Amino acid sequence: MPTVADSRDRAALVEHDQRFFDALVAADTARLGELLADDFILVSVEDGSVVPRSTLLDAVSRGLVTFPAVQSFPEEAVVRRVGDVAIVVGRTSMNVVNSDGTTFATGSRYTHVFAADSATSWRLVSAQGTRITFAAT
Repeated sequence: MPTVADSRDRAALVEHDQRFFDALVAADTARLGELLADDFILVSVEDGSVVPRSTLLDAVSRGLVTFPAVQSFPEEAVVRRVGDVAIVVGRTSMNVVNSDGTTFATGSRYTHVFAADSATSWRLVSAQGTRITFAAT
Protein backbone atom coordinates (compact mmCIF):
# COMPACT_ATOMS: atom_id res chain seq x y z
CA MET A 1 0.00 0.00 0.00
CA PRO A 2 1.43 3.43 -0.89
CA THR A 3 2.14 5.68 2.04
CA VAL A 4 3.01 9.33 2.30
CA ALA A 5 6.79 9.52 2.52
CA ASP A 6 8.27 10.48 5.85
CA SER A 7 9.95 13.88 6.08
CA ARG A 8 13.45 12.47 5.51
CA ASP A 9 12.43 10.60 2.34
CA ARG A 10 10.41 13.60 1.15
CA ALA A 11 13.38 15.93 1.58
CA ALA A 12 15.76 13.54 -0.21
CA LEU A 13 13.40 12.96 -3.13
CA VAL A 14 12.48 16.63 -3.60
CA GLU A 15 16.21 17.43 -3.50
CA HIS A 16 16.88 14.71 -6.10
CA ASP A 17 14.23 16.29 -8.33
CA GLN A 18 15.93 19.67 -8.00
CA ARG A 19 19.35 18.19 -8.82
CA PHE A 20 17.79 16.61 -11.94
CA PHE A 21 16.31 19.93 -13.06
CA ASP A 22 19.56 21.78 -12.27
CA ALA A 23 21.55 19.23 -14.31
CA LEU A 24 19.21 19.71 -17.28
CA VAL A 25 19.64 23.50 -17.15
CA ALA A 26 23.44 23.17 -16.81
CA ALA A 27 23.60 20.45 -19.51
CA ASP A 28 25.59 18.44 -16.96
CA THR A 29 25.46 14.95 -18.44
CA ALA A 30 27.87 13.56 -15.83
CA ARG A 31 25.47 14.61 -13.08
CA LEU A 32 22.47 13.34 -15.03
CA GLY A 33 24.25 10.01 -15.41
CA GLU A 34 24.61 9.77 -11.63
CA LEU A 35 20.96 10.63 -10.99
CA LEU A 36 19.35 8.38 -13.62
CA ALA A 37 18.91 4.63 -13.40
CA ASP A 38 20.56 2.66 -16.20
CA ASP A 39 17.13 1.78 -17.62
CA PHE A 40 15.67 5.29 -17.18
CA ILE A 41 12.98 6.41 -19.62
CA LEU A 42 11.41 9.82 -20.14
CA VAL A 43 7.99 10.51 -21.63
CA SER A 44 8.29 13.92 -23.27
CA VAL A 45 6.07 16.76 -22.08
CA GLU A 46 6.15 18.20 -25.60
CA ASP A 47 4.94 15.28 -27.70
CA GLY A 48 4.61 12.17 -25.54
CA SER A 49 7.57 10.41 -27.15
CA VAL A 50 9.45 7.82 -25.12
CA VAL A 51 13.10 8.76 -24.69
CA PRO A 52 15.60 6.26 -23.24
CA ARG A 53 18.43 7.37 -20.95
CA SER A 54 21.11 7.12 -23.65
CA THR A 55 19.13 9.29 -26.06
CA LEU A 56 18.47 11.95 -23.43
CA LEU A 57 22.12 12.06 -22.36
CA ASP A 58 23.28 12.26 -25.98
CA ALA A 59 20.80 15.03 -26.86
CA VAL A 60 21.79 17.07 -23.81
CA SER A 61 25.56 16.57 -24.34
CA ARG A 62 25.35 17.55 -28.02
CA GLY A 63 23.09 20.53 -27.34
CA LEU A 64 20.28 19.02 -29.40
CA VAL A 65 17.92 20.01 -26.62
CA THR A 66 18.59 22.69 -24.04
CA PHE A 67 16.69 23.80 -20.98
CA PRO A 68 17.36 27.52 -20.42
CA ALA A 69 15.10 27.49 -17.36
CA VAL A 70 13.27 24.97 -15.20
CA GLN A 71 11.43 26.18 -12.14
CA SER A 72 9.98 23.62 -9.78
CA PHE A 73 7.51 24.08 -6.96
CA PRO A 74 8.70 21.64 -4.26
CA GLU A 75 6.15 22.81 -1.71
CA GLU A 76 3.42 21.38 -3.98
CA ALA A 77 5.06 17.98 -4.48
CA VAL A 78 3.17 14.89 -3.43
CA VAL A 79 5.68 12.24 -2.37
CA ARG A 80 4.71 8.63 -1.74
CA ARG A 81 6.70 5.52 -0.98
CA VAL A 82 5.97 1.86 -1.67
CA GLY A 83 8.81 -0.29 -0.36
CA ASP A 84 11.93 0.54 -2.35
CA VAL A 85 10.00 2.67 -4.85
CA ALA A 86 9.03 6.30 -4.46
CA ILE A 87 6.75 8.46 -6.58
CA VAL A 88 6.90 12.23 -6.80
CA VAL A 89 4.12 14.20 -8.47
CA GLY A 90 5.10 17.81 -8.91
CA ARG A 91 4.83 20.91 -11.05
CA THR A 92 7.32 22.80 -13.18
CA SER A 93 7.52 25.80 -15.44
CA MET A 94 10.14 25.32 -18.15
CA ASN A 95 11.67 26.70 -21.31
CA VAL A 96 13.04 24.26 -23.88
CA VAL A 97 15.00 24.78 -27.10
CA ASN A 98 14.90 21.91 -29.61
CA SER A 99 17.61 20.95 -32.10
CA ASP A 100 15.84 22.79 -34.93
CA GLY A 101 15.85 25.99 -32.87
CA THR A 102 12.17 25.90 -32.02
CA THR A 103 11.39 26.88 -28.48
CA PHE A 104 8.52 26.25 -26.18
CA ALA A 105 7.61 27.27 -22.69
CA THR A 106 5.17 25.27 -20.68
CA GLY A 107 3.83 24.56 -17.28
CA SER A 108 3.68 20.87 -16.51
CA ARG A 109 2.73 18.30 -13.96
CA TYR A 110 5.19 15.48 -13.76
CA THR A 111 5.43 12.05 -12.25
CA HIS A 112 8.90 10.84 -11.29
CA VAL A 113 9.43 7.25 -10.21
CA PHE A 114 12.50 6.48 -8.10
CA ALA A 115 14.09 3.21 -6.99
CA ALA A 116 16.18 2.95 -3.84
CA ASP A 117 19.82 2.62 -4.83
CA SER A 118 21.05 2.09 -1.27
CA ALA A 119 19.83 2.86 2.21
CA THR A 120 20.29 6.59 1.62
CA SER A 121 20.20 7.08 -2.15
CA TRP A 122 17.63 7.10 -4.95
CA ARG A 123 17.89 6.78 -8.75
CA LEU A 124 15.32 8.23 -11.13
CA VAL A 125 13.80 5.36 -13.12
CA SER A 126 11.06 7.13 -15.05
CA ALA A 127 9.88 10.67 -15.70
CA GLN A 128 6.67 11.67 -17.41
CA GLY A 129 5.47 15.20 -17.99
CA THR A 130 2.02 16.46 -18.90
CA ARG A 131 1.53 19.96 -20.20
CA ILE A 132 -0.85 22.01 -18.07
CA THR A 133 -3.43 23.76 -20.19
CA PHE A 134 -6.05 26.16 -19.01
CA ALA A 135 -9.38 26.65 -20.69
CA ALA A 136 -10.05 30.20 -21.84
CA THR A 137 -12.77 31.93 -19.88
